[in-house]
This record gives sequence, structure tokens and C-alpha cells, in this order.
Amino acid sequence: MPERILQVATEMSHLANEKITEIKGVTRATRTLALNALIEAARVGEVGRGFGVVANEVKDISQRVTVITEELEQMFDNLALDLERTAQTARGDRFADLSRYVVELMDRNLFERSCDVRWWATDAAVVDVCENSENPDAAELASQRLGVILDSYTVYLDLWVADCNGRIIANGRPDKYRLAGADISHMQWFRDAMRCRDGGDYAVADIERNDLLGNAATATYATAVRRGGKANGEVIGVMGVFFDWESQAPMVVKALNFNDEERARTRVILIDSTDRMIAASDDLGVLSETFKLGGDDPARGSYFLGDGTLVAYALTPGYETYKGLGWRGVIMQKPRNSVRGAETPKPKLSAVS
Repeated sequence: MPERILQVATEMSHLANEKITEIKGVTRATRTLALNALIEAARVGEVGRGFGVVANEVKDISQRVTVITEELEQMFDNLALDLERTAQTARGDRFADLSRYVVELMDRNLFERSCDVRWWATDAAVVDVCENSENPDAAELASQRLGVILDSYTVYLDLWVADCNGRIIANGRPDKYRLAGADISHMQWFRDAMRCRDGGDYAVADIERNDLLGNAATATYATAVRRGGKANGEVIGVMGVFFDWESQAPMVVKALNFNDEERARTRVILIDSTDRMIAASDDLGVLSETFKLGGDDPARGSYFLGDGTLVAYALTPGYETYKGLGWRGVIMQKPRNSVRGAETPKPKLSAVS
């Protein structure tokens, strides 16, 4: 809507300026006519004196009209500029709100993941395999139970249970990922999960590729498994869940309801706290490029690039008890009259080292 208002205002300003130009042409012709009349009146002497008075009045009126048209022209230009600024501000605010919506939508999704892992870590089969980590029957039952969960929760690639030494003792997709006995003690999320204060605490890893899951990109959530499934029980293992980032994240950044014309010139991305691009509506540069934002406010704002492209962004507000990881939603939209088929600009990009 702001773009349409600006377009109409610009058209009206152009039309007004065209009419003012026509008026200027008429006043120039009138001044010329008055000047010629004065010359002719002077030539004929006393007989032309009265006509000279009229010619002077016509000249004065022409000059006043010129001043008025110049003032009108300046007024229309100022009004058009003010309206353009207002429309740009409104558009920037709208897109900053949409940017926040995108990152908040993702965080709502990930809040559920943090709830899932804390819930499933109390499952009887999970607790039992950690209490009896050398029992193959307990491991098989736990894997079966995790498989049943995965059949319903298809947003996950796999679910793991590890003992306190970081050895995987059960996973939900053993037919696809043969991980029994794999050592994950070096993984930071495992170490963080072992240090969880109680059953309400959890660990999270930023988006990264996991070589044990076919190098797939995942969002990892983990928590300690506790004896008896009690919130303050002794830590007897760790459970980790692996959100299928590559299949789920694109649905979020492509969810905004742009029409076909807007979608062709708009790019939506998510960047993490280090400016690494972790999702993009055009699937380009994900996990391989960084995006450096401009703007004065690190939490929310918008600005324009030299070619007229709007860049709007917003920092995650978190959701419920999930504080988020400092991610930001970013929307870039090229101007309406941009060249068809050209790529949406990706300013200040660099490869992730």
C-alpha cells in the first residue's frame, strides 16, 4: 500500500509540474507581448501612452504569476518529498515487522523442540537404557520407542541417547544411522547437556552440519537424562534431538504472503548472531556466506541501498521460555521498476571462513 500511495503521489506531482510548466510558458509569452507593446507605445509617443500603462500592468501581472507558479512548484516538490519519506518509513516499518514475524515464527518452532527433548528425556525407555547402558534389550527397547516418536514427529532426523561418557547407546533410526557405540563426548552440546542444572534446563547448538547424520544441517537440542526421570535426579546420560533444518527452515522464510510480482523482487533470510546466513528464500548462500547489516539500531530497523533496494530487519524477541540465539530476520526488496530477471542484491556478503 505505501508503494501505491507513493506512486499515485509521484504521478500527481509530475502532472502538477507539467501544468506549472505550461503556465510558465504562457507567462513568458505574455511578458514578451507586454514588452513588444511597450516598445510600440514608446514609438508612437503621446498617442500610445495609455496603451503603455496597460502593457505595464500586463507585465506586472505576468511577473506575479511567475512568482506564484515558482512557489507552487516548490510546494509540490516539498509535499512530494515529504510523502515519499513518509511512505518509505511506513514501508520500512512494515517490512521490519515482517522480519520479526519470520524470526519469531522460527523461534516458536524451536521452542517446541526445547520442550520435546526435556519431555522425552523422562520417557521410561530412555531412563531405563541410561540406567542399564550395557543391556542390549534396554537399548533395543529404547531405539524402538524413539522410532515410534520419530514416526509422529517428522521434523527430526534422529533422536540419540548417550551415556555419561558420550557413547551413543540408542537412536531412533538405527536402520539409517548406525550409531551404536559412536563417541560424541567431544561435541559441545553434549558437554553442555551434562551440565544442565535440572530437568527444566537444556542445551542448544547453533545450526551446523552433522557428519554422523550424512552431513545434514541440524538444530540440536539436548538435556540430561536423570535417574528415575526426576527433575533433580542424578545425571545418568544425555538425550539429543536433531531438527531437520534443511527441510523445515525454507518453509518459514518462504511463508510470507507476497504476490507474484513482489515475490520476484524480494529475498527473505535468517542470519545468526555471527551474521552467518542460515536460511534464505532463494536457497542461496545458506551456511556459506555472511550478511552484514547496516542500520543504526541492532534490534530493528530498515534502510535503502544505493539502487533503491529496501533492507529491513529485526532481532528475535524469543518465545516463552526460549530466549533465542540472537538470530535476525532480514527482508530485501528491490524497487518496483527494477530490471526483470535480475537477482535481488546481496549487499556486504562474504564467505564463511
